Formats: sequence, structure tokens, C-alpha cells
Amino acid sequence: MQKKLFIYTLLLVLCMSTSCKKYLEKPPDNRAELNTPEQVAQLLGTAYPQANYMSFFESMSDNVDDKGAGDLENTNVDPYFFRDVRDDQQDSPEYYWDACYAAIAAANQALEVCEKATNKSAYSSEKGEALLARAYAHFMLVNVFSKVYDANTSASDPGIPYVTVPENIVMKQYERKTVSYVYDMIEKDITAGIPLLNDARYAVPRYHFTTAAAHAFAARFYLFKKDYAKVLEHANQVLTGNVTALLRPWNTTYTSITYLELYARYARATEPANLLLVETVSWWARNYFTVRYGLTSGKRDEILRRNVTGGNWAFNFQVFTSGTDNYLLPKINEHFVRSSINADIGVGYVVVPILTTEEVLFNRIEANVYLNNTTAALADLNAYASTRIANYDASQHIINATKIRNYYGTSNLQSGILSTLFGFKRAEYVQEGMRWLDLIRYKAPVTHYTTDGDILVLGEDDPRRVFQLPQSAQLAGLKLNPR
Repeated sequence: MQKKLFIYTLLLVLCMSTSCKKYLEKPPDNRAELNTPEQVAQLLGTAYPQANYMSFFESMSDNVDDKGAGDLENTNVDPYFFRDVRDDQQDSPEYYWDACYAAIAAANQALEVCEKATNKSAYSSEKGEALLARAYAHFMLVNVFSKVYDANTSASDPGIPYVTVPENIVMKQYERKTVSYVYDMIEKDITAGIPLLNDARYAVPRYHFTTAAAHAFAARFYLFKKDYAKVLEHANQVLTGNVTALLRPWNTTYTSITYLELYARYARATEPANLLLVETVSWWARNYFTVRYGLTSGKRDEILRRNVTGGNWAFNFQVFTSGTDNYLLPKINEHFVRSSINADIGVGYVVVPILTTEEVLFNRIEANVYLNNTTAALADLNAYASTRIANYDASQHIINATKIRNYYGTSNLQSGILSTLFGFKRAEYVQEGMRWLDLIRYKAPVTHYTTDGDILVLGEDDPRRVFQLPQSAQLAGLKLNPR
């Protein structure tokens, strides 16, 4: 598989010997060439993980079922069976690990230039972006390869290496420290980075940490940390004015365009809902509806048939089939780059919306529930529903306490609002992998079935909920996750 070339030299220490040889065949160090803010800004274009998590996230979740037939990709089969993924190419956890540390290396290289500059103020915005990018990559790493944050255990749970200096030697030794330590470092970078950002310097803002994207990331971070007041503080910086205008127009524009137009629009930089986009090497766009373990008719009905409003999801107007039981929503589009003009081989790229206004709204709803602001939570749920329910009519589709209690058969309004929220989130992000983040946060069990009659259960304390570190990480002194 071909890989994208970086514009600078990276000495990845967490790599296999063949990879290290590849890097060492390049000129040793070109950081001296980075001597202007514009050059640092160009480098920061590579400070985002250029790898896609959707395949292994979605395949581990409860959004998928056994179709009985379909493409057999290790990045889909192994997660479905709760096994360590036997693949190190695109769409695998190992590929994601490498991409995150490559992004961190770029951020640290940029930060070193910013710190050594004679006129540090000229590099202020670049420094802010580098800090946010470094924090984001570490945040994703710690939640993929370590236990989810828990105030009772994170001070002892193994984390991942938090790298803060450029790599300049091969096979440097690292330690994992703890999840709590990693979270402290992430928070430090977020807090320092946000005030430095300057959105005006971006030609295409959606591919960088703008102020809005940074606050969206901070809202996610504090949601994982269960600091709900902080979630509101940052979410409110994003959700200003008319909230519905910031959301995707699923029940208006999206239902009236063709599936090809939706493919082109969903991850477009001009779509207001997209706060941060990253181009990734990935085959997920061509695989997500053809793999054996995916969205079946049963799962489609479970996720998209009913909801608390009593109305129909607008998503259903854009659900397509490609052969038997191959259901898809046309959101994940591939850009294929041929290796040469006449070649039949090349590299597939997918633009991933890694931060969106919908997620910020969902995070604000959850925070308000735990802060007992049920009126505010219901208002946001209704704002969301007004853009997602077909032929929306507030008099018919309004979400209120009575409707929630009756629909979920509960007298606990807080529990009912959370059930509503997670049902909405599941429908919103189907086939994008985001469901997995909620499953790990709440330590929710996952059950998979096979057409052979097997029942596979991933319990709340099952160590397989944490993806395994690459075997090559042992060369850097890291202990693998228990199995």
C-alpha cells in the first residue's frame, strides 16, 4: 500500500526496523529550513492524524451485525470478533497509532521553531495550533490504546507516551505513565493553545484548529473528564446565535439532493457543521457497505426506524442499498489518486469530519443533563430534531418530559433524556465510528452475533475494549495491554 510522503523528515521511534530504515535513508534533519511563520504553518498542515478510525471503531460497536456474506477485511473482521487487528495498513489501529505520533512529531517540530524564534510573537498563532494539534492526537491515542478516563482509577491506569520534544534519535525509550498524567498534559496544551489562535491566517479554516474547532475539542475533552461546567463553557463558545443554522440540513437540503451531491457535500469545507476536517489515507469509503460485518436491515431498523418524536428520520430518504443487505448512507466519499496517469493502482483518501457542531450540541445536552438543566437540554434536543425529522412540525414532534417518559417507560427524566440523546447520536453518526466513543465512556457491554449461532460478548471490564499497542512499541520500552 502506498503512503503519503511528508514534507519534512520524521524519525519515528515507535516503528518497526524496516520503517526506521526508510526514514533513515532520508536527509537527517531539515528543521533549520523552517525560519518563517509561513513555513511553520505549512508544516502544521501535517500535524493532524492522517489516518481513519472509522473502520475499527464502527466494527467494534453495536451498530453492526453479521450479514452472512461480504468482503473480509481484517480491520472489520477482527474488531467484530473482539480480536487484536491483524493488519498494520490503512484503517487499522496500528496505522492510526503511527499517524498520531507522526502528527505529534510535526507539532513538536513546529513548537521548537516557535520557541527558538527571535520574534516569538510573530509565531503566536502557529504555536497555538501546534499545541491544540498535539493535544488532539494524544487525546485520541489515550482513548484508543488505554482505558477510558475514570477519576477513581486513572492515576494508576497505564496511559500512552506524551511526547513534547522533536524526535532526534532512533529507538528512544519511552514510558506510558498514567491516563491521569496524559489528561493533565492534554489540558495544559488546550489551555495554553486556545488564546493564541488567529483564525484570520487560514486560507481554508476547516482544515486547521480554528477557535471554534478548539472549543469543540475542549468540550469533548471535558465531557470525557466529566467536568460538565467546562463542557458548557466551551460548547457555548461554538453554539452562538441560531443553533439550527449551524447543523446539517438533513430534512431540507440533504433530502432534496442526489446521493452523489450528498457525497460531495458532507465533508466539504464550506459546510458550516464541519469544524475540523482531516484528509486521511483510507479504503473505508469503498468498504463500509460491502464488508461482511456492517449495517444490516435489522440494524437499520433498530437505529433509524423509530424515535421519541414520533416522526420519521430524514436520514431514511438517503439510505441506499448496494446488493443484498449492503445498506449505506452516502456520507463517506473517496478521492482516489492514481500512482501515475495510466496506472490502475493508487491511494484512496477520505476526508473525515473529526469535529462537528452536531457533536458540540450533543455534548452540551449531556452536560446540561448532569447539571440538572433539563429545560436547556430539552431545548437543544428539539433544535436538533427540527433539522432531522422529515416534515418536521413542532406541534406534533416536540420533545417534552411526558413524551420521553412514555416512550422509554421511565419515571427518571434524566435517564430518559440521556436515552434520547444517545439514540439521536447513534443515528447521526451511523457508519462513522463515533458510537464507540460513547460505548467506552459508559462502559456499555457490546454483543455481536454470527450467522453460525455464536454469541460474542464484550463486557464492561473486558481488557479487549482497549485496542492493543503495536508490537513494535515494545522496542521503545512500552508494555503491551493485557489480554
